[in-house]
Amino acid sequence: MTATATVPTPPVKEAPHHVEKVLWVKHWTDRLFSFAITRPASLRFRSGEFVMIGLPPREELGEKKPILRAYSVASPHFAEELEFFSIKVPDGPLTSRLQLIQEGDEVLLGKKPTGTLVLDAVRPGKRLFLFGTGTGLAPWLSVARDPDAYARFERVIVAHGVREVQELAYRDLFTAEIHDDPLVGDEAKAQLTYYPTVTREPFERQGRFTDLITSGQIFRDLGLDQVKFDPEHDRAMLCGSMAMIKDTAALLEAHGLKEGSNADPGDFVIERAFVG
Repeated sequence: MTATATVPTPPVKEAPHHVEKVLWVKHWTDRLFSFAITRPASLRFRSGEFVMIGLPPREELGEKKPILRAYSVASPHFAEELEFFSIKVPDGPLTSRLQLIQEGDEVLLGKKPTGTLVLDAVRPGKRLFLFGTGTGLAPWLSVARDPDAYARFERVIVAHGVREVQELAYRDLFTAEIHDDPLVGDEAKAQLTYYPTVTREPFERQGRFTDLITSGQIFRDLGLDQVKFDPEHDRAMLCGSMAMIKDTAALLEAHGLKEGSNADPGDFVIERAFVG
């Protein structure tokens, strides 16, 4: 008899990304939009984490690989859909196409959410400051709709800094809609403060975060009997422009707060994957 060799079956190569459907798109301004996609049953993430988002390559244009970018998930970890908040860059490799998506289109979703802007990365305290400029508001949309934020902190302050009033996307959510949320509505009414500020137009509050902190105005506005951050009670998370993150982090450290991470929780955290 002649022995026959058994040829092993090659393993099935797992797709590197989920392919999900666009559920809705909302254009806030000519520079800002939000969208939601279906959520794969296998995806797990913590509120505040980011994931890679992209679009299928256009073979007719000779594209062989998708262009992917990191996006904070704007929905809380238990949500049935995945929401994102994006800027529009006319010549951007991804956003020039992404801003044109419509309901039913396909979007590529990474399989490994990660990030530092999570509740586990900060030590217990009384007040949680969530500083975001522009689309840096995205992770706070997730954290502020998570019941765990209100269980861990007596007060949650969502500070959103923009250039123009029309860029205060989600203003209605934080001033009214969240109060009717079935999970966190009561807690948000009692514990959440929305703190918007505008830099280039007249508004009820104007100025950059760094100026509002340095002058003590932010603490007066919030009714706090202090002129700087309190390392014993105040915790902060930062997301947005690199200049804001760098300057605000320096102020936090000057006030005695220490940066934390997933491995070593601290008094404030930034997302170094975005800062570079």
